Amino acid sequence: MSLSKYVANIKRKKISPNIRLYVIDNNRHYFLNEGSIKKGFDSKMTISKNRDSVLLAFSKMAFLFDEIIRLRIIGYSNQSDSSELLYLLNLVPINRKIRTFLDWKVFDPEFTRIMSRLFEVRNDTVHCISLDEVNYNPKNKISLASTSGFKKFSLDIQKAWSELSKIYVKQQETIVWNRLEKDL
Repeated sequence: MSLSKYVANIKRKKISPNIRLYVIDNNRHYFLNEGSIKKGFDSKMTISKNRDSVLLAFSKMAFLFDEIIRLRIIGYSNQSDSSELLYLLNLVPINRKIRTFLDWKVFDPEFTRIMSRLFEVRNDTVHCISLDEVNYNPKNKISLASTSGFKKFSLDIQKAWSELSKIYVKQQETIVWNRLEKDL
């Protein structure tokens, strides 16, 4: 059964409360949790030239990082182990997660570099008052406060979100769907 058919079946029938899963299907994102399905994040990353919008974009990416790790370790279970794992994942720095994905061959070396550069902006943004204090360094340092700098950063984070979503789909297909079919 295809992923789209799974999602359609899930929408029509009661979902086990033991399933906790983030699903991406045909560029549509869903949360399966506690017996219900809800709309997830947008498939396109939109970002505005302000601190809150930048941090929100990174929190969505960090969420998918944690979901990939959770899928690989415990699958889609909603048991207490899942909440304990999510608690522990909050203690792991993002740069270690990015490196782990390289070690696991989830990210290739180039995507690892891209994500590392992008998350340097996140770290700087967390500790600033405005984007005037933040630089992005894809090849040359550029200020996020400048129009061209923000445009370059925005395009790069949108491409990274798209690639990260594709990576997540591959992970969910290889890890979850065979096991989930038995539970639905």
